[in-house]
Amino acid sequence: MMKQPAVPNGQGEGCSRYPVDVVCLGELLIDLFPTEVGRPLAEVGAFRPAPGGAPANVAVAASRLGLRAGFIGKVGDDAFGRHLQQVLMYEGVDVRGLRLDAEARTTLAFIAQPDVNSYEILFYRNPGADMLLRREELDRSLLTGTRSFHFGSISLITEPSRSATLEALRVAHDAGALISFDVNYRPTLWSDAAAAREVVLRVLPAVEMVKVNEVELGLLTGTDDLAQGSAVLLELGPQLVVVTLGPDGSYFCCAQGAGHVPAFTVETVDATGCGDAFVAGLLAGLLAAKDWRALLTADDLRRILCYANAVGALTALTQGVIPALPTGEAVDRFLAEHGLTS
Repeated sequence: MMKQPAVPNGQGEGCSRYPVDVVCLGELLIDLFPTEVGRPLAEVGAFRPAPGGAPANVAVAASRLGLRAGFIGKVGDDAFGRHLQQVLMYEGVDVRGLRLDAEARTTLAFIAQPDVNSYEILFYRNPGADMLLRREELDRSLLTGTRSFHFGSISLITEPSRSATLEALRVAHDAGALISFDVNYRPTLWSDAAAAREVVLRVLPAVEMVKVNEVELGLLTGTDDLAQGSAVLLELGPQLVVVTLGPDGSYFCCAQGAGHVPAFTVETVDATGCGDAFVAGLLAGLLAAKDWRALLTADDLRRILCYANAVGALTALTQGVIPALPTGEAVDRFLAEHGLTS
């Protein structure tokens, strides 16, 4: 069984406070990481389990960066599911929104690393418990008491989790939360790319901040040009579009300007989850202001994305996502070593 993180972040501290800073909804699962890099999935000899799931990664990363985080989702009422619940509690994440299902298993995700900057994922969910979250199971007190709401596209693929996600989005949006969306496109989980594109484009008008990678930008806009593609997405409703570029850094686009922010050079061990860590850093930067919209300037966004890049870079130094996520203090030290401040 997986070890608990070496350094807790308050072990439950802050879980009953209102408001929370960020609530993440979606998959919480077991990632099975390869014991060797450089082999395709079918040739990996052994796997090592670790807690994961993109929205859960964001919640833990946000908590380690000093935000008050909550999570909404569903796991199986099994050994893996109960372990994941304990991991979130240990990390100081509010788990009132987490449901345990006695009829479905916790989802597993087998991961291979052809190289350190890329990965393949095979999900075992037929269905997985994360797919079965229902609208009536939502903890509305979390959704109405948060400054931001973050979700991804995986919970939008099938019912009943699709309706639960859309309802949570509506409740949080009506309560005035910053709505953050990571497209997080996983081709093997969708019937085809057109279906994914249709669903994602349908929710964008209700989103304030959307994060995509280069592949997702092309899928949604038909172009791989950062400026053109980001402008297309901006016209669909979001106030901020962010494109992650892996070892090439990140790009932002808003009404006040656009720009590229270089990455930090590190000895990458595993790039899995760096985008989730980046999102948490981005939210931490935006939520530093009473009104996050005041930070939608080119200068402020360069600073915020630099911080988010640093969070992602530090996550790449260790295999696995949640065990690799840095604390706010670690990010500050890393930036100071590069002559920068947070």
